[in-house]
Amino acid sequence: MTRIEDYALLGDLHTAAMVSTTGSIDWLCLPRFDSPACFAALVDTPDAGHWTVAPVAGGPCTRRRYIGDTLVLETEWVTPEGTVRVIDFMPPRGHAPDVVRIVEGVRGTVAMHSELRLRFEYGRVVPWVRQHGDRTEALAGPNRVRLRTPVPTRGHEMNTVSDFTVRRGDRVPFVLTWNPSHEPPPKTVDAEDALADTLRFWTDWVAQETPCVARTATRSRDRC
Repeated sequence: MTRIEDYALLGDLHTAAMVSTTGSIDWLCLPRFDSPACFAALVDTPDAGHWTVAPVAGGPCTRRRYIGDTLVLETEWVTPEGTVRVIDFMPPRGHAPDVVRIVEGVRGTVAMHSELRLRFEYGRVVPWVRQHGDRTEALAGPNRVRLRTPVPTRGHEMNTVSDFTVRRGDRVPFVLTWNPSHEPPPKTVDAEDALADTLRFWTDWVAQETPCVARTATRSRDRC
């Protein structure tokens, strides 16, 4: 089991996801921080919801880091067959929240596995799942979640799974988007454009000096 201090954080200022060292998103509330979780394996078993993208061989990552002063996370596995990197982030919030995962082949050839287990209301509600070409749609009451990826997906034991192989230079995107089930689907997010936007957003956000930060720098006794 991953220790709480070993989780990495993703966020878009409205909600946050927790990513384990094995490449599993084990906590996510959509659409806000105070919404019920759709991934709750952090506080329960994997049956309560998670999304794993990792080498088929599994195991903890070899290394990971945030890119610069951003919440864009890079997780790498070095295997006998090659090296693979998963880039995880949540783009700046538009109409709907997104979680984007880009699998990048760094060296050699690596067999990968994605397992998406959506469970709303902290693991209590199993959604209806349908396939539409490159899109998987999960519906549960007021919640609609769509997963878009160019790799084939299939249902297996109440999960949505993908098995694929990445080679050096490959970049395979997965885009998970939530919106209210009674509203039209939001605009499709391009993973690479979203990555550039997210890197720019966090770099600009961190560079801003708020009045509170300025006061703290000059008068350490002040509190925000």
